[in-house]
Amino acid sequence: MDLKDLQQLIETMYSAKDRKRGATGTFIWLMEEVGELAAAVREGTFAEKEAEFADVLAWLVTLANVEGVDLDRAMRKYAEGCPGCGQMVCRCDQKP
Repeated sequence: MDLKDLQQLIETMYSAKDRKRGATGTFIWLMEEVGELAAAVREGTFAEKEAEFADVLAWLVTLANVEGVDLDRAMRKYAEGCPGCGQMVCRCDQKP
């Protein structure tokens, strides 16, 4: 599944509930999931980590949908390299 497909899947599954909750409520849910991911990374099993990564990604996509952001389009920011230095392998911390 690519990013565009994921965004459409989440839209189909949850859009009515998501729009009622709004951006602020959705953002709070996203942050709760990030906290759960942090706990899983710290001490969880691989399966728990995998599940929490999925939840964080789903809530991020949900927030993008509520805000009308096409994530496929937004990620073009990185298509030609690091936005800071323009390199495919970031060199932002290296002195010229």
